[in-house]
Amino acid sequence: MRIAKFGLRIVKLRKFEIRNSNFEIITMSCDDIQQSLSLYVDDGLTTDERLTVYQHLEVCPVCRARAGELRNLRSSLAMLTAPLPPADLVPVITAALAAKVAERQARRNSTTMDAVNDWALKWLQPRPMRYAFSSLASIIIFTAVFAALRPHMIALREATLAFEQVQITTVPQEWFVAGYDITKPISPESYAALRTPYNTESPSLNPGGALAMLSWEPRELHQSAKGQDDMMIVADVFTNGSASLANVMQAPRDRRMLQDFEKALRQDAAFVPASVDRRPETMRVVFSIQRVDVHERDY
Repeated sequence: MRIAKFGLRIVKLRKFEIRNSNFEIITMSCDDIQQSLSLYVDDGLTTDERLTVYQHLEVCPVCRARAGELRNLRSSLAMLTAPLPPADLVPVITAALAAKVAERQARRNSTTMDAVNDWALKWLQPRPMRYAFSSLASIIIFTAVFAALRPHMIALREATLAFEQVQITTVPQEWFVAGYDITKPISPESYAALRTPYNTESPSLNPGGALAMLSWEPRELHQSAKGQDDMMIVADVFTNGSASLANVMQAPRDRRMLQDFEKALRQDAAFVPASVDRRPETMRVVFSIQRVDVHERDY
Protein backbone atom coordinates (compact mmCIF):
# COMPACT_ATOMS: atom_id res chain seq x y z
CA MET A 1 0.00 0.00 0.00
CA ARG A 2 2.91 2.38 0.67
CA ILE A 3 4.37 1.71 -2.75
CA ALA A 4 1.07 2.45 -4.41
CA LYS A 5 0.70 5.71 -2.51
CA PHE A 6 4.26 6.73 -3.40
CA GLY A 7 3.56 6.11 -7.10
CA LEU A 8 0.39 8.14 -6.90
CA ARG A 9 2.36 10.93 -5.31
CA ILE A 10 4.81 10.98 -8.25
CA VAL A 11 1.95 11.26 -10.72
CA LYS A 12 0.54 14.19 -8.83
CA LEU A 13 3.89 15.96 -9.04
CA ARG A 14 3.36 16.36 -12.80
CA LYS A 15 1.25 19.45 -12.11
CA PHE A 16 2.25 22.24 -9.71
CA GLU A 17 1.02 25.53 -8.37
CA ILE A 18 3.87 28.04 -8.28
CA ARG A 19 3.94 31.61 -7.04
CA ASN A 20 5.82 34.19 -9.07
CA SER A 21 7.52 37.34 -7.82
CA ASN A 22 4.15 39.09 -7.51
CA PHE A 23 2.85 36.21 -5.37
CA GLU A 24 0.43 35.15 -8.10
CA ILE A 25 -0.41 31.45 -8.30
CA ILE A 26 0.63 29.96 -11.68
CA THR A 27 -0.38 26.42 -12.62
CA MET A 28 2.41 24.78 -14.67
CA SER A 29 2.73 21.28 -16.10
CA CYS A 30 5.85 19.37 -17.15
CA ASP A 31 4.97 19.77 -20.82
CA ASP A 32 4.90 23.56 -20.46
CA ILE A 33 8.18 23.59 -18.55
CA GLN A 34 10.04 21.32 -21.00
CA GLN A 35 9.23 23.69 -23.86
CA SER A 36 11.18 26.39 -22.01
CA LEU A 37 14.08 24.25 -20.77
CA SER A 38 16.33 24.99 -23.77
CA LEU A 39 15.94 28.72 -23.21
CA TYR A 40 16.45 28.22 -19.48
CA VAL A 41 19.77 26.47 -20.07
CA ASP A 42 20.90 29.18 -22.51
CA ASP A 43 19.78 32.04 -20.19
CA GLY A 44 17.16 33.21 -22.66
CA LEU A 45 14.20 33.60 -20.26
CA THR A 46 13.00 36.60 -18.36
CA THR A 47 13.39 36.79 -14.59
CA ASP A 48 9.84 35.67 -13.82
CA GLU A 49 9.96 32.82 -16.34
CA ARG A 50 13.33 31.68 -15.05
CA LEU A 51 12.04 31.73 -11.46
CA THR A 52 9.02 29.69 -12.46
CA VAL A 53 11.15 27.06 -14.20
CA TYR A 54 13.60 26.97 -11.26
CA GLN A 55 10.83 26.37 -8.73
CA HIS A 56 9.46 23.61 -10.92
CA LEU A 57 12.86 21.93 -11.25
CA GLU A 58 13.19 21.85 -7.45
CA VAL A 59 10.18 19.59 -7.09
CA CYS A 60 10.15 17.66 -10.47
CA PRO A 61 12.93 15.08 -10.98
CA VAL A 62 11.88 14.35 -14.57
CA CYS A 63 12.27 17.93 -15.76
CA ARG A 64 15.44 18.27 -13.69
CA ALA A 65 16.95 15.28 -15.51
CA ARG A 66 15.92 16.79 -18.85
CA ALA A 67 17.59 20.06 -17.90
CA GLY A 68 20.77 18.15 -16.98
CA GLU A 69 20.81 16.50 -20.42
CA LEU A 70 20.48 19.87 -22.10
CA ARG A 71 23.35 21.29 -20.00
CA ASN A 72 25.59 18.35 -20.96
CA LEU A 73 24.70 18.81 -24.62
CA ARG A 74 25.49 22.53 -24.40
CA SER A 75 28.84 21.78 -22.78
CA SER A 76 29.68 19.21 -25.47
CA LEU A 77 28.85 21.66 -28.23
CA ALA A 78 30.97 24.33 -26.55
CA MET A 79 33.96 21.98 -26.58
CA LEU A 80 33.81 21.50 -30.34
CA THR A 81 36.40 23.31 -32.43
CA ALA A 82 34.97 26.14 -34.49
CA PRO A 83 35.56 25.67 -38.26
CA LEU A 84 38.19 27.95 -39.70
CA PRO A 85 37.20 30.13 -42.67
CA PRO A 86 39.07 29.60 -45.95
CA ALA A 87 42.35 31.43 -46.26
CA ASP A 88 41.19 33.33 -49.35
CA LEU A 89 37.79 34.28 -47.95
CA VAL A 90 38.74 37.84 -47.11
CA PRO A 91 40.37 38.58 -50.51
CA VAL A 92 37.41 37.07 -52.34
CA ILE A 93 34.91 39.16 -50.38
CA THR A 94 37.03 42.26 -50.88
CA ALA A 95 37.27 41.69 -54.63
CA ALA A 96 33.51 41.08 -54.91
CA LEU A 97 32.72 44.26 -52.99
CA ALA A 98 35.18 46.23 -55.12
CA ALA A 99 33.56 44.89 -58.31
CA LYS A 100 30.08 45.81 -57.07
CA VAL A 101 31.23 49.30 -56.10
CA ALA A 102 32.88 49.80 -59.50
CA GLU A 103 29.77 48.55 -61.29
CA ARG A 104 27.53 50.90 -59.31
CA GLN A 105 29.80 53.85 -60.00
CA ALA A 106 29.87 52.96 -63.70
CA ARG A 107 26.08 52.87 -63.77
CA ARG A 108 25.88 56.27 -62.16
CA ASN A 109 28.30 57.76 -64.69
CA SER A 110 26.92 55.91 -67.75
CA THR A 111 25.02 57.72 -70.51
CA THR A 112 21.95 56.66 -72.45
CA MET A 113 24.11 55.25 -75.23
CA ASP A 114 25.98 53.11 -72.73
CA ALA A 115 22.68 51.75 -71.41
CA VAL A 116 21.58 50.91 -74.95
CA ASN A 117 24.89 49.16 -75.63
CA ASP A 118 24.59 47.13 -72.43
CA TRP A 119 21.05 46.11 -73.36
CA ALA A 120 22.12 45.12 -76.88
CA LEU A 121 25.09 43.17 -75.54
CA LYS A 122 22.80 41.31 -73.16
CA TRP A 123 20.21 40.34 -75.76
CA LEU A 124 22.47 39.85 -78.77
CA GLN A 125 25.06 37.63 -77.19
CA PRO A 126 25.37 34.20 -78.85
CA ARG A 127 22.91 31.59 -77.65
CA PRO A 128 23.53 28.38 -79.65
CA MET A 129 20.35 26.52 -78.73
CA ARG A 130 18.08 29.49 -79.37
CA TYR A 131 19.73 30.31 -82.69
CA ALA A 132 19.69 26.67 -83.80
CA PHE A 133 15.97 26.34 -83.06
CA SER A 134 15.21 29.65 -84.80
CA SER A 135 17.21 28.63 -87.88
CA LEU A 136 15.45 25.26 -88.10
CA ALA A 137 12.03 26.89 -87.72
CA SER A 138 12.91 29.44 -90.43
CA ILE A 139 13.96 26.69 -92.84
CA ILE A 140 10.73 24.75 -92.25
CA ILE A 141 8.56 27.85 -92.71
CA PHE A 142 10.43 28.89 -95.87
CA THR A 143 10.07 25.40 -97.35
CA ALA A 144 6.33 25.35 -96.61
CA VAL A 145 5.77 28.80 -98.10
CA PHE A 146 7.85 27.99 -101.18
CA ALA A 147 5.95 24.73 -101.72
CA ALA A 148 2.64 26.59 -101.44
CA LEU A 149 3.71 29.32 -103.88
CA ARG A 150 5.42 27.03 -106.40
CA PRO A 151 2.28 26.30 -108.51
CA HIS A 152 1.52 30.02 -108.72
CA MET A 153 5.10 30.79 -109.73
CA ILE A 154 4.94 28.16 -112.47
CA ALA A 155 1.64 29.59 -113.71
CA LEU A 156 3.10 33.11 -113.79
CA ARG A 157 6.14 31.86 -115.69
CA GLU A 158 4.01 30.08 -118.29
CA ALA A 159 1.79 33.15 -118.62
CA THR A 160 4.88 35.30 -119.20
CA LEU A 161 6.19 32.92 -121.84
CA ALA A 162 2.80 32.81 -123.54
CA PHE A 163 2.60 36.59 -123.56
CA GLU A 164 6.09 36.87 -125.04
CA GLN A 165 5.28 34.28 -127.69
CA VAL A 166 2.08 36.11 -128.59
CA GLN A 167 4.03 39.33 -128.96
CA ILE A 168 6.46 37.59 -131.31
CA THR A 169 3.80 35.75 -133.32
CA THR A 170 2.68 37.70 -136.36
CA VAL A 171 -0.02 36.87 -138.84
CA PRO A 172 1.01 36.97 -142.51
CA GLN A 173 -0.53 39.83 -144.42
CA GLU A 174 -1.79 37.56 -147.19
CA TRP A 175 -4.39 36.06 -144.84
CA PHE A 176 -6.09 39.43 -144.66
CA VAL A 177 -5.51 40.55 -148.22
CA ALA A 178 -6.65 37.42 -150.00
CA GLY A 179 -9.37 34.97 -149.10
CA TYR A 180 -8.69 31.68 -147.39
CA ASP A 181 -7.30 29.10 -149.81
CA ILE A 182 -7.91 25.49 -148.81
CA THR A 183 -5.15 24.28 -151.10
CA LYS A 184 -2.48 26.14 -149.13
CA PRO A 185 -1.12 24.79 -145.85
CA ILE A 186 -1.73 26.80 -142.71
CA SER A 187 0.48 26.92 -139.63
CA PRO A 188 -0.88 26.45 -136.10
CA GLU A 189 0.08 30.01 -135.18
CA SER A 190 -1.74 31.50 -138.16
CA TYR A 191 -4.83 29.42 -137.52
CA ALA A 192 -4.86 30.44 -133.85
CA ALA A 193 -4.50 34.10 -134.85
CA LEU A 194 -7.46 33.80 -137.24
CA ARG A 195 -9.66 32.50 -134.38
CA THR A 196 -8.96 35.51 -132.16
CA PRO A 197 -10.69 36.25 -129.76
CA TYR A 198 -12.51 32.91 -129.60
CA ASN A 199 -9.37 30.90 -128.89
CA THR A 200 -9.40 32.06 -125.25
CA GLU A 201 -12.70 30.22 -124.77
CA SER A 202 -12.10 27.10 -126.87
CA PRO A 203 -8.83 25.52 -128.04
CA SER A 204 -7.77 25.73 -131.68
CA LEU A 205 -7.25 22.52 -133.63
CA ASN A 206 -3.77 21.71 -134.78
CA PRO A 207 -4.06 21.89 -138.62
CA GLY A 208 -1.38 19.26 -139.03
CA GLY A 209 -2.66 16.97 -136.27
CA ALA A 210 -4.23 13.56 -136.68
CA LEU A 211 -7.56 14.78 -135.33
CA ALA A 212 -7.87 17.44 -138.04
CA MET A 213 -7.06 14.82 -140.69
CA LEU A 214 -9.52 12.26 -139.32
CA SER A 215 -11.90 10.84 -141.94
CA TRP A 216 -13.58 7.56 -142.79
CA GLU A 217 -13.82 5.87 -146.13
CA PRO A 218 -17.27 4.53 -147.00
CA ARG A 219 -15.89 1.05 -147.56
CA GLU A 220 -14.50 1.01 -144.02
CA LEU A 221 -17.95 1.36 -142.46
CA HIS A 222 -20.31 -1.49 -141.82
CA GLN A 223 -23.51 -1.67 -143.83
CA SER A 224 -25.54 -1.15 -140.64
CA ALA A 225 -23.55 2.01 -139.77
CA LYS A 226 -24.28 3.82 -143.03
CA GLY A 227 -26.44 6.88 -142.84
CA GLN A 228 -26.65 9.24 -139.89
CA ASP A 229 -24.29 8.20 -137.09
CA ASP A 230 -23.44 10.94 -134.57
CA MET A 231 -21.34 10.82 -131.43
CA MET A 232 -20.73 13.28 -128.56
CA ILE A 233 -17.43 13.04 -126.65
CA VAL A 234 -15.86 14.96 -123.74
CA ALA A 235 -12.07 15.44 -123.83
CA ASP A 236 -9.49 17.19 -121.63
CA VAL A 237 -7.04 19.49 -123.43
CA PHE A 238 -3.68 20.13 -121.75
CA THR A 239 -1.03 22.85 -121.95
CA ASN A 240 1.03 21.34 -124.75
CA GLY A 241 -2.04 20.75 -126.94
CA SER A 242 -2.41 17.03 -126.29
CA ALA A 243 -5.82 15.71 -125.28
CA SER A 244 -7.30 12.62 -123.66
CA LEU A 245 -10.76 11.10 -123.77
CA ALA A 246 -12.69 11.88 -120.58
CA ASN A 247 -16.25 10.69 -121.24
CA VAL A 248 -18.54 9.45 -124.01
CA MET A 249 -21.92 11.14 -123.84
CA GLN A 250 -23.31 9.59 -127.05
CA ALA A 251 -21.59 6.56 -128.55
CA PRO A 252 -21.75 5.92 -132.31
CA ARG A 253 -23.28 2.80 -133.73
CA ASP A 254 -19.99 1.94 -135.36
CA ARG A 255 -17.53 1.40 -132.51
CA ARG A 256 -14.58 1.80 -134.86
CA MET A 257 -15.39 5.50 -135.21
CA LEU A 258 -14.84 5.96 -131.47
CA GLN A 259 -11.65 3.91 -131.58
CA ASP A 260 -10.28 5.96 -134.50
CA PHE A 261 -11.13 9.18 -132.67
CA GLU A 262 -9.35 8.09 -129.49
CA LYS A 263 -6.35 6.93 -131.53
CA ALA A 264 -6.15 10.35 -133.21
CA LEU A 265 -6.11 12.02 -129.79
CA ARG A 266 -3.20 9.87 -128.64
CA GLN A 267 -1.20 10.04 -131.88
CA ASP A 268 -0.01 13.65 -131.60
CA ALA A 269 -1.04 17.06 -130.27
CA ALA A 270 -4.62 17.54 -131.44
CA PHE A 271 -4.65 21.25 -130.52
CA VAL A 272 -2.22 24.13 -130.60
CA PRO A 273 -0.32 24.87 -127.35
CA ALA A 274 -2.01 27.01 -124.71
CA SER A 275 0.65 29.71 -125.09
CA VAL A 276 -0.33 30.20 -128.74
CA ASP A 277 -4.04 30.31 -128.01
CA ARG A 278 -3.63 32.45 -124.88
CA ARG A 279 -6.09 30.18 -123.14
CA PRO A 280 -6.01 28.44 -119.74
CA GLU A 281 -3.57 25.57 -119.27
CA THR A 282 -6.22 22.84 -119.01
CA MET A 283 -9.65 22.92 -120.59
CA ARG A 284 -12.50 20.46 -121.06
CA VAL A 285 -14.21 20.49 -124.44
CA VAL A 286 -17.22 18.67 -125.87
CA PHE A 287 -17.02 17.22 -129.39
CA SER A 288 -20.25 16.77 -131.32
CA ILE A 289 -19.23 14.83 -134.43
CA GLN A 290 -21.64 14.19 -137.28
CA ARG A 291 -20.83 11.98 -140.20
CA VAL A 292 -21.33 13.44 -143.63
CA ASP A 293 -21.34 11.22 -146.70
CA VAL A 294 -19.50 12.87 -149.60
CA HIS A 295 -20.15 11.12 -152.92
CA GLU A 296 -18.05 13.43 -155.10
CA ARG A 297 -14.37 12.56 -155.50
CA ASP A 298 -13.27 15.72 -157.31
CA TYR A 299 -12.22 17.77 -154.29
